[in-house]
Amino acid sequence: MPKILYYFDQLLVAYNDYIGGYLILLLLIPTGIFFAFKLRFINLTKIGHSIQVVRGKYDDKKDEGDVNHFKALTTALSATVGTGNIVGVALAIYLGGPGALFWIWVTGFLGMILKYVECTLAHKFRKFNKDGTVSGGPMYYMEIGLKKKLGPFAKVLAVVFAIAAILCSLGTGNMAQCNSMADVMQSNYSIPVWITGITVMVLVMLVVVGGIKRIGEVTSRLVPFMAVLYFLSAITVIALDFKAIPETFYFIFKDAFTGDAAAGGFVGSAFIATMIWGVRRGLFSNEAGQGSAPIAHAAAKTKYPAREGIVALLEPFVDTIVICTLTGLVIIVSGAWDSGIKGVGMTVLGMSQGLAKIGLSKLAEHIVAIGLVLFALSTVISWSYYGATAANYLFGEKFIKPYYYLYCLFVFLGSIWGLDLVWHFVDAVITFMTIPNLIAILLLTPVVVKETKDYFKEMGNLKLLK
Repeated sequence: MPKILYYFDQLLVAYNDYIGGYLILLLLIPTGIFFAFKLRFINLTKIGHSIQVVRGKYDDKKDEGDVNHFKALTTALSATVGTGNIVGVALAIYLGGPGALFWIWVTGFLGMILKYVECTLAHKFRKFNKDGTVSGGPMYYMEIGLKKKLGPFAKVLAVVFAIAAILCSLGTGNMAQCNSMADVMQSNYSIPVWITGITVMVLVMLVVVGGIKRIGEVTSRLVPFMAVLYFLSAITVIALDFKAIPETFYFIFKDAFTGDAAAGGFVGSAFIATMIWGVRRGLFSNEAGQGSAPIAHAAAKTKYPAREGIVALLEPFVDTIVICTLTGLVIIVSGAWDSGIKGVGMTVLGMSQGLAKIGLSKLAEHIVAIGLVLFALSTVISWSYYGATAANYLFGEKFIKPYYYLYCLFVFLGSIWGLDLVWHFVDAVITFMTIPNLIAILLLTPVVVKETKDYFKEMGNLKLLK
């Protein structure tokens, strides 16, 4: 690694270890708990209604917006269901032990309510562009919603968030995903990383130039397929070792609060390390509180902001509670967690050891590779829209296409850079988005409560708050 990159990497590590990680821990979980009680655990009580909305029960062609509820959900899901579900979970367990999976669950559960809040706000404060398309997200609800409370500082907060969103689109949604794709293609099929980089760069460019409508079309087909494929494979591995499941859950809960796992195949064993790595990787996986998903949900066709918020709360459930759990259980049940292998190799090992019981061990690396590539590719596609929306906010519509060209360049750079540097960069830029966003949604609590009351009052028999 060149010296300049080495020093940059060390700076990122210092920030993540001593500042970013603790700030996220101190803000994310308390904010999630606050809104869970404030909104009477809407993330549990209204899941049925959420599913009805996604199925199109309340769709109205007259509503303004770019995409329907289902496409808004799949676009946002495609951005969150990525390498975090395969590589991120493995890294969390490697660095924090099996107990990190518990904290990933906590982040997912609280993430459901945070997604509801931020996506409701994004839809309420969205704006329509000259060409009729929609732009929305935290930068808009910061500038417009907080103007009376913060004055000029509201615009400053919005600009800081938008800059962070562009950095995060290049890091979280791009480089981390491409790095993982290139790594798995090289390790499994001996394909040079630069070839993977160029191939993915071309594919992404062909999709993203079509904007949110084309992105929505692609992700609405890609997300269900990739989720079902990975779900069935992981369930098979876990079912083959079902007798170990009760002991595995006991082990996870015990290690979550002791940070002292039975075997030593991981780096961090202290309780705080277990918690931080679980929360950090959980946030990377579902992006709840980060403020990225609201950019996609703002484009949904509906006149009720809270209705789109209800749709959004399904994301962390699918992404974290379901898919991350499957990866974690595959790794822990199979015993791969203490192998000392770092990254996607741990997930491959867990899958292969499980499938070996039915003579399909060689199939494991292909399942993980295909799942990882599909997950990562969909994330790269969706995050391009997030970054483009931030670029539009900062510089105007004429900068959207130049941003896409820059974005595709980073697809290639992410493919050829080292694993550690990419993930250190990702962890840092996530905090630059999340902290301003959490501050904003807390300040806008009265707006969220009012929108929630008004919506469920309008829905008649769907009572939420008195």
